[in-house]
Amino acid sequence: MPEYSRYQQKVIKNYYDNRDQIDEQRLSELVTNLYLSEGKKQAKLWESAEKLMERLGVPEARIAHIIESADPAILAEVVQDIQNGVIVKQPKKK
Repeated sequence: MPEYSRYQQKVIKNYYDNRDQIDEQRLSELVTNLYLSEGKKQAKLWESAEKLMERLGVPEARIAHIIESADPAILAEVVQDIQNGVIVKQPKKK
């Protein structure tokens, strides 16, 4: 395991401390990209959206519905729910 400088350790710690906000931002950007993309790129974006929703604590049934429908408008509603606090990530059990 490489030794990281104090600065690098702080950067890594800050990244993981703010990962929920980073994921939330990426998911909202994906909505826009999904409206504009087609074909293989759109399929790849849906895969990314699925992974982000799982990390953000979106219920499995809702994720399945969104992926099945492949409608960016429904994904936009999820982003809105996350931003309004309707969907809250559950802390992991240790």
